[in-house]
Amino acid sequence: MLTNRPSNGFDVIVIGAGAVGENVAAGVSRAGLTCAIIESDLVGGECTYWACMPSKAMLRPWSALAAARAVPAVRAAVTGDLDRGQVLRSRDAFAANWQDDAQVDWLRKAGVFLLRGHGRLTGERRVELSAADGEVTDMTARHAVVVTTGSRATVPDVPGLAAARPWTSREAAAAQRPPESLIVIGGGPVGAEMATVWASLGSDVTVLVREERMLPDLEPFAGELVATGLAAAGAAVRTSATAESARRGDDGRVTVWLPDGSDEVTATEVLVATGRSPRTEDVGVDSVGLRPGDPLAADPSGLVDGVGGQWLYAAGDVLGRAQLTHQGKYQARQAAAAIVARARGEVIPLDAWSRFAATADERAVPQVVFTRPAVATVGPTFEEAGGEEAGVVAVDYDIGNVAGAALHGEGYEGRARLVVDEGRQVVVGATFVGPDVEELLHAATVAVVGEVPIDRLWHAVPAFPTVSEVWLRLLETYARRRDRIG
Repeated sequence: MLTNRPSNGFDVIVIGAGAVGENVAAGVSRAGLTCAIIESDLVGGECTYWACMPSKAMLRPWSALAAARAVPAVRAAVTGDLDRGQVLRSRDAFAANWQDDAQVDWLRKAGVFLLRGHGRLTGERRVELSAADGEVTDMTARHAVVVTTGSRATVPDVPGLAAARPWTSREAAAAQRPPESLIVIGGGPVGAEMATVWASLGSDVTVLVREERMLPDLEPFAGELVATGLAAAGAAVRTSATAESARRGDDGRVTVWLPDGSDEVTATEVLVATGRSPRTEDVGVDSVGLRPGDPLAADPSGLVDGVGGQWLYAAGDVLGRAQLTHQGKYQARQAAAAIVARARGEVIPLDAWSRFAATADERAVPQVVFTRPAVATVGPTFEEAGGEEAGVVAVDYDIGNVAGAALHGEGYEGRARLVVDEGRQVVVGATFVGPDVEELLHAATVAVVGEVPIDRLWHAVPAFPTVSEVWLRLLETYARRRDRIG
């Protein structure tokens, strides 16, 4: 099981070989430390097989078809609808047909030792590996153990729901045929994306949103425009709709009842998209004084709080921060750099790390919801930033009024918002909603992270005719606002 491993053990042991764990392992290995990574499922993790890649592979065809239909000169060439079989076959290819050979080969080339089985902490720098055949191996890491076990979908405590065998994001992203009908419980990014996928492939989709709008954590107009897009794809969105109970009948169909039994929705499948919980319940954190099931608190270098000796690290969804692959990879790079530095006896400049990491992990988290229209956002919303009472203003512009938007075809609907700190004269947040706006996001992220002054942004000239000209229009709108108030 542990053939070809170093005879004197490993410098670093990583528990969890998803994208985050892979990045930690590759980082320490490149620096010359020996590293083992433990995985009980597919190497590559949730993002590769059941989330980011397969879901976006299913979303892109609908977006491309809608984009073609919007251009008059192309519309006549669009003679049919989506090829549902081809969409799913393409999805399967993006998910490597749920085979991890390529990822395993990547680890080998990176010099990382893959250990198949379940890993759990048993004490300071100690890890127990339980293989599928029952063999148990005790290991010790010289420098660090890193927990990167990710998160799992949470099924809310709704009477009858768990017994109704609901889909989670895994089943929704890997289903081999469109369901005749689908109830989606949850109006966040996963619910919005999966509703778009299956509605575009012909399923009769109903989205139940407990809050008053879709995407309740984002700017209000984002949820409104996405709900309109879902309606265009054929889905029904019901807001202020809480699932009170559920049951799968003898005919295999699922019924979800709304408050007081006043209404009900029935479908062939029900998808729960109401959040995720960190996978810490069975990795032995109790052996080092931490509580199973809780997120792991860590400093900016990934060092876990409450555990002495500077040896236990964590990165990714287990931290309970923004549960996004790119954020987990960022944390992985931070942790790998810290492990290597400490192994070399170097002092970690935590003050500087804290300042920069707080920006990246808390104040400037980029996120895209790949619906049509797409939503691209970074930093706090206007409300989260405190509003005008906190000296913050929101500057809005209709993206459809930008010359470059006309090239995308008829009926371009979109909106952009900058959240500006008046006192510091910097952008602290940005939201773009519209077709393909995800490509605008990194410019906004750089502006927020770099705290680029507004008067400096005027000299970042957007190319014409592109949708990115919205930056100029937003700055002009802000300037006019200041002139009126001043």
